[in-house]
Amino acid sequence: KPGRGRQASSPLASERRGNLVRLAAELFAQKGFQATTVREIADEAGILSGSLYHHFDSKESIVDEVLSSFLDELLRDYQAAVAEGGAPDEILSRLIRAAYRSLKPHRAAITVVQNDWNYLRQFPRFDYLGTVEEQIQDIWIDVITRGQAAGVFRTDVDPKLTYRMIRDTIWVTVRWYRPEGALTTDDLAGHFMTVLFDGISLGERSTSPAGS
Repeated sequence: KPGRGRQASSPLASERRGNLVRLAAELFAQKGFQATTVREIADEAGILSGSLYHHFDSKESIVDEVLSSFLDELLRDYQAAVAEGGAPDEILSRLIRAAYRSLKPHRAAITVVQNDWNYLRQFPRFDYLGTVEEQIQDIWIDVITRGQAAGVFRTDVDPKLTYRMIRDTIWVTVRWYRPEGALTTDDLAGHFMTVLFDGISLGERSTSPAGS
């Protein structure tokens, strides 16, 4: 659960805590979790290093809150997309839109996931990362499998591999997407689904090796 460090005792303390989490998340995304120091987080927040420990007991507690908050929200969004019901392709479309919507509010957390996931997974306090990862994976695989059984999706593609390719394609978008630009996350989701469901080729695909 979010907030495994010290808990805020007042609305003002809670606001300061939230600001520290946002600033730290940006530093973790820019420099990597291991390279970011408590002093740098405190300097960014304009406070003394010792003052940071009034809100968190360690740097690990801060990144814990960054990741658990993101993953808890993402899991809830995915569960809501499935609970809404409908055909498998409709549910898959909602999952994709939910994933793209997370890019703007959780850009830093997604970057930390990509860069520091394997390192953090070494420590027992981050065991929940694997648990949530499996829960999310099961949601997507179940929808894809149901679509195959219903004749909506091709049966010659592996559901797990398909999910991982979709996931990685979406998450890597944080490296170039700019929320202040002309494209919205709904625009990105719509374009991605056009490519995913309709493809980019016209006519039958050749199976001959390139250059043969």
